[in-house]
Amino acid sequence: MLYLKNISYHPAATPHPIIENINLQLPLQKLGLIVGTSGSGKTTLLEILAGLAQKTSGQILWGTEELTSVELQQLSGIVFQFPERHFCGSNILEELRLGHPELSTERVKEALTEVGLDHLSYDTAPNALSGGQQRRLSLAVQLIRQPNILLLDEPTAGLDWLMKENLVNLLSRLKKHWTLLIVTHDASDLVDIADNCWRMVNGKIESVNPDVFNLKKKEKIIVDKW
Repeated sequence: MLYLKNISYHPAATPHPIIENINLQLPLQKLGLIVGTSGSGKTTLLEILAGLAQKTSGQILWGTEELTSVELQQLSGIVFQFPERHFCGSNILEELRLGHPELSTERVKEALTEVGLDHLSYDTAPNALSGGQQRRLSLAVQLIRQPNILLLDEPTAGLDWLMKENLVNLLSRLKKHWTLLIVTHDASDLVDIADNCWRMVNGKIESVNPDVFNLKKKEKIIVDKW
């Protein structure tokens, strides 16, 4: 289980903490959803959990073991909102083998099958993929690393309804084997598959019932129909 205890992040250059006294628990093979507006601190929290930013205070534990930033980098796999900015390989095969030159073709195929991209040619350039496919490829890259927890930043943002539906179905399948923590500004696409939900406002977090977001989802559907 992932435990966050009183996590704060207060850079010296800012007058107020970006995140403050964050506490949450996320069980294994569950999907946690953090919802907040832009600037609420949710992406910063993901970066801390990925070991990319150093918390100012508090504890991050996996089970009973407190983790350092280096250990978090090994524990976590992060999928950014714009994965195309982070691709380094000239094609799919090269992207998946970065850091894993010994990776067998069979393992590559397994990873692509898991995210629904096994129909693509290995020679396809990552930047030639659609937005939804790029996020799936970024997930495959992380799955090859075998992290304990997958962190996703706005995974459905900017996708059309069909891409969103396909990605949500994929995440629902992945949580059978992985622990997932997702941050988003719009819960409507993901709340139905979430096991735990939190709302983040001005760097602080509170646990909320998923029904809160389900109600907003229904209201949005009614507005869209009109």
